Amino acid sequence: MDFNTHYDLLGKHAFLSPSNYHWINYDEDKLRATYLKSFAQKRGTELHDLARRCIELGINLPRNKKSLNQFVNDAIGFRMISEQILFYSYYAFGTADAISFRNNFLRIHDLKTGTTRVTMEQVEIYAALFCLEYERMPNTMDIELRIYQSSSIIVHEPEPTTIRRIMEKIKTFDKIINSMNKEESLEWEK
Repeated sequence: MDFNTHYDLLGKHAFLSPSNYHWINYDEDKLRATYLKSFAQKRGTELHDLARRCIELGINLPRNKKSLNQFVNDAIGFRMISEQILFYSYYAFGTADAISFRNNFLRIHDLKTGTTRVTMEQVEIYAALFCLEYERMPNTMDIELRIYQSSSIIVHEPEPTTIRRIMEKIKTFDKIINSMNKEESLEWEK
């Protein structure tokens, strides 16, 4: 049998794909809700890309209460870098939406385009990753973290002990995963 080739679909997954089989148990309402959520995720990705391009090009957006506009304008005003990867290991890294470190002051901003309730933990992890990658101790600098969502800005100055605790957890969990991978490699060799 000669199978059909679908080169344009290589590396892609259909919404109703076998690998994401949970849809088989959805009713029509759940299908609609899940499909609309996938559009919201795609829109969020596109808004983050737009924000990145505006920040990189220094294009301010109209001053209003929209989260995207506030995020972009603040990032430009604070001379922040957009979409910066913070790396500790291949098991512990992430991309900060906007970041700057100047005069011993770490600033990290996160843009949220959805409506899900957020916590500062994600942004605190970015701060911990920064400290690990650049060998900084959180108690030797000032840190301000922000989340932009639903036309509001949440500003947080984390306790250095909180960032330090996250740093230690990252290091500990990274060691555990590395150890597990070594053990798994030895099992495969047997």
